[in-house]
Amino acid sequence: MKIVRLQDLDFIPASHEDPKDPGALKKVLLKRGDLPEGRIQMINWSKIPVGKTFAPHYHQSMIEVFIIMSGKVKVKIDNEEAILEKGDMIIAMEKQVHTMTNIGDKDVDYFAMGVATSEGGKSVNV
Repeated sequence: MKIVRLQDLDFIPASHEDPKDPGALKKVLLKRGDLPEGRIQMINWSKIPVGKTFAPHYHQSMIEVFIIMSGKVKVKIDNEEAILEKGDMIIAMEKQVHTMTNIGDKDVDYFAMGVATSEGGKSVNV
């Protein structure tokens, strides 16, 4: 399970900026090699209402990257669990069963990006 916490990352100059006087800074969440080769399958802005859980499922040939934009969730990927909050990111690799539960007192907004690693994969509920 790969978790990235925004609070643990430093801002660095964007690659197109003058490093001595940058006009834009960035925090690198993922680098080349952190994800398998593939194509973008989807990019979603998603929501989990208070007290709700999304159905446990896996993807045959897609990984999902989740970035928590607001709220607090318990994420379970296979047999590992983690608590994530605003600015945290986690990756569910293909064939890993994953679910997310809103454990806070407000709706959770999260960004989800799917990277297809081959053709013909589908989502499978468990």
